[in-house]
Amino acid sequence: MDFEIVMLELESLGKERTKKIYISNGAREPLFGVATGAMKPIAKKIKINQQLAEELYATGNYDAMYFAGIIADPKAMTESDYDRWMDGAYFYMLSDYVVAVTLSESDIAQDVADKWIASGDELRMSAGWSCYCWLLGNRKDHEFSESKISNMLELVKNSIHDSPERTKSAMNNFLFTAGISYVPLHEKAIEVAKEVGIVEMKREKKKSSFLNANESIQKEIDKGRLGFKRKYVRC
Repeated sequence: MDFEIVMLELESLGKERTKKIYISNGAREPLFGVATGAMKPIAKKIKINQQLAEELYATGNYDAMYFAGIIADPKAMTESDYDRWMDGAYFYMLSDYVVAVTLSESDIAQDVADKWIASGDELRMSAGWSCYCWLLGNRKDHEFSESKISNMLELVKNSIHDSPERTKSAMNNFLFTAGISYVPLHEKAIEVAKEVGIVEMKREKKKSSFLNANESIQKEIDKGRLGFKRKYVRC
C-alpha cells in the first residue's frame, strides 16, 4: 500500500460526526474523522512501515498522523525524530496518544520523556508524563528505578496545581497509573493522591474537568486490578 492509497482509504472511512468530536477536542483541518477502530484492517495489511509513517505524519492531517503512529517502527526512530514528531503534535490527542505511545515502545523512552517533562512546554510535558503512564502500565516493575518514580511522585505533589492544563491531566494520570500498575510505590502514590486532592483542569470553551486520582485508584483496587499491566500499548 502506498501513500496515496492509504490517504484515499482513510478519507473513505471518515465520518462527519467523528470529525466534529475530534475538532471539539482540539483537532483542526485537514482531517477526515476516522474512528481509530476502523483503521485496524488497513494497519493489518501494512504492519510496520516507517517510511510510510513519516510521509503520513508530515501531512498535518490528524487521521493520517494518528495512523502513522500505528504503523511506525518505534525502535527505528531517534530522539531527534521524536522531537520532530512532537513539533508537529499541535494538541493533546497527538502528543499523548500518538507520539507518547510510539515513544513508549522504544528503548530511549525514559530518556526522551525525562527531557520533555523538564522542558516547560505544555504538550511536551504532557507527552512525557503520558509516556510514563504507557510505560508503567505495560513494562515490568523491575525495569524502573524506584527512587526515580518516587521523585516523580514528589514532583507531581509539589507542582501539579501550578502546571499547564494538559500537563495537569497527564500528571494526574501518572499518579493514578503509579498507584495501580507500579506496585512498589502503590502506597506512596495513594498518599500523594490524597495530598494532591482534586485537580481542576480548565478547558477552552468547555466546563472545567475535576480530576481525583485517589478516587480513581480506589475504584480500580475495588475491582481487583492492583498490578494491572497492558499486554500491548499500541492498538
